[in-house]
Amino acid sequence: MSEKTLQHRIDGPDDAPVLVLGASLGTTWHMWDRQIPELTRQWRVIRFDLPGHGGSPAYPAASVAELADRVIATLDGLGVDRFGYAGCAMGSAIGAQLALAHPQRLTSLALVSASPRFGTADAWRQRGVVIRTNGLDPIARSAPERWFTPGFAAAQPAIIEWAVQMVRTTDPGCYIAACEALAAFDIRSELGRISAPTLVVVGSEDLVTPTADARTLVAGIQDAGLALVPGTSHLAPVEQPSAVTELLIRHFSTAWQDKPAGQAALGATPPKPVLDPAPPQPQPQPPAVAIEPAAEQPEMVRTGSYEAGMKVRREVLGDAYVDRAEAAADDFTGDFQDFVTRNTWGEVWTRSGLDRRTRSVITLTALVTSGHLDDLAVHVRAALRNGLTPAEIKEILIHTAVYSGMPAASAAFKAAQRVIREETTPED
Repeated sequence: MSEKTLQHRIDGPDDAPVLVLGASLGTTWHMWDRQIPELTRQWRVIRFDLPGHGGSPAYPAASVAELADRVIATLDGLGVDRFGYAGCAMGSAIGAQLALAHPQRLTSLALVSASPRFGTADAWRQRGVVIRTNGLDPIARSAPERWFTPGFAAAQPAIIEWAVQMVRTTDPGCYIAACEALAAFDIRSELGRISAPTLVVVGSEDLVTPTADARTLVAGIQDAGLALVPGTSHLAPVEQPSAVTELLIRHFSTAWQDKPAGQAALGATPPKPVLDPAPPQPQPQPPAVAIEPAAEQPEMVRTGSYEAGMKVRREVLGDAYVDRAEAAADDFTGDFQDFVTRNTWGEVWTRSGLDRRTRSVITLTALVTSGHLDDLAVHVRAALRNGLTPAEIKEILIHTAVYSGMPAASAAFKAAQRVIREETTPED
């Protein structure tokens, strides 16, 4: 198996239409086991594991788009041209990306526990920091709280143990890469380009991808219906297998496009099932792109490096920090914020001569030497997100002490210790 393809399993008749199932982050294709007996009556079902999940080789993918490309490469190797797709959580992100990048190949789409933007980039990058420091065990132990309702967890201890072990045995590097991919995933402005008939399924108790996220998808996608599964949390196909199976069968039986998107005859739009129990008819909602309108910016000439600089600045320092800095800017400081973004981040941090880890090492050393402890705290947090471990940061500070002096290093250790404790302590 090459780095360009994914480990997969095929069930169902060889001559049946193909339905692809994508799993959630931290799970394997077995999360769909309860759906297989019914789905394979009509479809040839192909399930795949994410890199480093289950028995899948640990070839990390840098983005959701790359994962979608690997799905396509896998299907190409199997001789599959057209297919339906259902994905849960991260699997739904891959499905949405397939709908955007390969509309001519997708017959119909189901997005389970889905969102056009999963949480915040900062939260995903901090999860990567926690894993680098503590391994996957804290994430594994907290997974049932994110995935299932308390009642289900109490009644199904065997499934809870299965879920914990599934996350615990995932490759940490691939899990961190998936967190980075989700941090960068945001298709709110692209939802209108999804042309495949789409069903959005959400559990009523899902706090990870709540019903508001599901309604954003339905409002933005051209041909979409909403199904709410009562009393269910994030991993709906496991917690309510029969309900999810029935929804998938109804959707893919009635909304399967025989012709590629853009080639269907006029007036031949497939019927859309009415599945949303409340309200009976979808209420008017603002366009998805208007959910978080961009803040007005002062009029100024942007160089070509401003956008690249802002992207890197947010990835390294975090959205929360940059948002605070931008919000605090006024007529006096706004030009300086622009200068920092264009020159520090757009001209220096984007240069290809050094990777971000190395730049963090240099930055920490310089800030210790100059005694800028506030900036040091900011860049300790950035260094963790750039892949440095607490042990490596400790060695940098010890090494710097020899050349910068013990008082400077002592103050630096105190500032760094506080940030490292904040960033690497798993949430309860």
